[in-house]
Amino acid sequence: MDATDCCILNAGGGSWAFAPLAELLSCALWIDVAAVPRHFNYLLLADDAVADARQSFFIPVASMELAADKRALARVFAARSVPTPETHLVESLEDARRLAATDGGKSWCLKFPTGCGATGHRLLTNETAVLDTWPRPLVVQEFIRMERPEVFRLYAAGGHLFGWVARRFPPGVKPSPWVAHARGAQYELAGNPPAGAMAAARAALDVTGLLATFGCVDLLRRTTGEWVVLEVGTDGMFNHVDRDLGLPELELDIQQRIAEAFWQKVSDRRPWGDRWHPRPSAVA
Repeated sequence: MDATDCCILNAGGGSWAFAPLAELLSCALWIDVAAVPRHFNYLLLADDAVADARQSFFIPVASMELAADKRALARVFAARSVPTPETHLVESLEDARRLAATDGGKSWCLKFPTGCGATGHRLLTNETAVLDTWPRPLVVQEFIRMERPEVFRLYAAGGHLFGWVARRFPPGVKPSPWVAHARGAQYELAGNPPAGAMAAARAALDVTGLLATFGCVDLLRRTTGEWVVLEVGTDGMFNHVDRDLGLPELELDIQQRIAEAFWQKVSDRRPWGDRWHPRPSAVA
């Protein structure tokens, strides 16, 4: 195969939302953006028929589906003993409140199962209410309180972990219980990742099928020192991994590692030659 046999597949209603990422990936991988599948595809969006066919996609659709639904993630993580905050799936708000009442020493939250950027998440109290249309089962998770709210992230591409960063609220920004970029938290380089964080991240990415392709994992550290996984993320169909980090070297490293991982599955020859660099826009 060569570059003409591959594409960034982005088609159908909603493809506009992936358009900037599609162009970024096109330059990184040296392949075209297309609306029709080719032999090997970096899938961002396609109609149901294409997705259901489970064609040759760099990131498996099943992995995208797991990353997009915290209920499915909770089941897989529990079955494979991935360390997480204590998490339960319950059918009603009354069940959630009864669960929280059994352990008064913990705080609990409801997580909207298909949201991103912490959209819909809320702390669980006696006053908490949800609409009847909220997807069931409800995701009830232990809320780990920290003196300084922070979430850590590791990335994976082609089987390798890299890019240890933290999300924190900068001075002057009111902290939120949800340490999301969309809520004002910013990314910072965090030095070398601890062994416990590496082990937890590798387990989470492995069971979701993202370790060998591309994904990221968010983690918290308990006061006991244990590292626990909040969720994983990847590109395609439902969401995509944030590239707007404010860390140019890491942003470029992510693109290079994805390109190398993608082409490992395609050919021994690289379209960029001996040393990776983004395809010039005039050629794209």
